[in-house]
Amino acid sequence: MRDQPANTPYFSQWETPEMTLSVVSEGGSALMRDPLWRNSGAETIEDYVRWAVNACGMACLKMILAARGEVHPTLALARDCTAYGGYVVNDADASIKGLIYAPFVRFIAERFGLQAETVTNVETSSIPELLSQRRFFIASVNSAIRWPEREPPSKGGHLVLVTAAGAETIRFHNPSGHDRQSQADVTLPLATFDRFFANRGIAVGL
Repeated sequence: MRDQPANTPYFSQWETPEMTLSVVSEGGSALMRDPLWRNSGAETIEDYVRWAVNACGMACLKMILAARGEVHPTLALARDCTAYGGYVVNDADASIKGLIYAPFVRFIAERFGLQAETVTNVETSSIPELLSQRRFFIASVNSAIRWPEREPPSKGGHLVLVTAAGAETIRFHNPSGHDRQSQADVTLPLATFDRFFANRGIAVGL
């Protein structure tokens, strides 16, 4: 495996990482019980709950920034990204659309000086080459990747931070993993990852 830093800090998209299974079984309302919600930068717990279920991309960005020594509240990143068009917030029905790749790329370039590009039609086998040019790859996968032995209902819809890949295996941080083994430095065969991967994402350099 082409080795990228194995010590990239891990952050969940919710402030209490152990709450994933509750969120999966109950929905986002489970996060009303998150005792650490204020750490997100949210002004109210309702705001936290609304955003946290959409914050996998911001969790990936938070991990990238932490790799260079900066730690930002997840919802502070989300608010700034929204100002660039990375999310579309509908107050009428409380929906949040995103992450939208192109404005996100512009946001992290202008706000943090990160070099990034949207990539599509990416074969899983080409991810190692991609990481030889950029340090990280935010990959669109199905959230069921936390259970790699299962067959996903579809591909995409969730974002993970790929930190390393080789000819046979890939390593990533999953913002909605349900235990330590499915959260940080998850290592899977490329063929397994391929079943969940939507062949698109964002390549990010520092």
